[in-house]
Formats: sequence, C-alpha cells, structure tokens
Amino acid sequence: MKTFALVSTLLASASAFTPAASRAFTRTPVALNSVPLANGAMSFDRVCREWRCKYTGDKSDSESLEAISKVVDEYLPAIKAASSDVTVNRLVCGACLDFKLMITVPLDDFGPWEANGHEPEAAFLEKIKAIEGVSQVETQTITNMEI
Repeated sequence: MKTFALVSTLLASASAFTPAASRAFTRTPVALNSVPLANGAMSFDRVCREWRCKYTGDKSDSESLEAISKVVDEYLPAIKAASSDVTVNRLVCGACLDFKLMITVPLDDFGPWEANGHEPEAAFLEKIKAIEGVSQVETQTITNMEI
C-alpha cells in the first residue's frame, strides 16, 4: 500500500513537467548585449573566427593532417588566451579533406581580439601554409551560437 501511495504521488508531481496543451511556443529571451538578425528572429552574442584549409591523404594516416595537429598543439595556449570564455572546436572532414579550427569568443571580447589581428592567427596560418599537402588556407568571421 505504501508503494502504491508513493508511485501515485510521484506520477502526480511529474505532471508538472508535462507541457500544457494550451501553452504557445515562446522564444527564449536574447541576451542584453546581443545583436539582432533576421528581423529579430535570431540574434548573436558570440563571434567565431574560423581558420581552414585542405589537407591530403586519408584522414587515418594523413601526414599533412598530423602536421596540422602539431601546429594546433603548439598554438593552443595562445589561441585560448583570446578570451576567458573562448571555445575552440576542431573539425575534420575525411570525405572532402577539410580541416577547420573554430575559435568562438563573446561579442565583447571579439573587437579587442580582432584589433590584435586575431592573435596568433598570422603565425598559425604561416606555419600550416608551409606544410606539404596543405592548400586553400583561408579565414572567415562568422557568428556561432549554441541554440
């Protein structure tokens, strides 16, 4: 009997987590310092600097990809110094041979980092350009929001 009462109580309280049928979808409020996009349908408060290139060989044993990885390891502490709230993502596509490093910082930190040349971007890019098998070294600034 105690077990039945306990289960009944838990089931009744769990209904509080079930959305009501009459509730309409509401948009999550945006951060106070965010920039609106698309007539207010989107906004951003984080900006990403993407460093990308093509590598050669199979992703599992590519010498150029291995060399890129060593450069990333060398520069990662300086990259992470861009902001106390930096996010660094590494993307590798084995099908199209893309390597990308995405460095995302809060909007407030982006301006100073940009004014400083996205340090250590120039040195990093020069190092990977010198790697045999690396081509199409490019950069892009883009918003990057977790939704």
